[in-house]
Amino acid sequence: MGGISIWQLGIIAIIVVLLFGTKKLRGIGEDLGGAIKGFKKAMKEEDKSLNRHDETKDATFSSEKKTSETVEEKK
Repeated sequence: MGGISIWQLGIIAIIVVLLFGTKKLRGIGEDLGGAIKGFKKAMKEEDKSLNRHDETKDATFSSEKKTSETVEEKK
């Protein structure tokens, strides 16, 4: 009791299809799917760029350290 049964969901689905039509619903589905794919792609690219930034930061840090050591050795 209190929950939505399969029959109630079916009736709601039929009403939505009648109100909006299948073409409009298909377009909404395609737009939503494209947005989700774009979001996932952006998240993967951001994750990769963060990893690259961390790697270059470490490399720069270690090269700066070596540079300062060589300057001290020359003195």
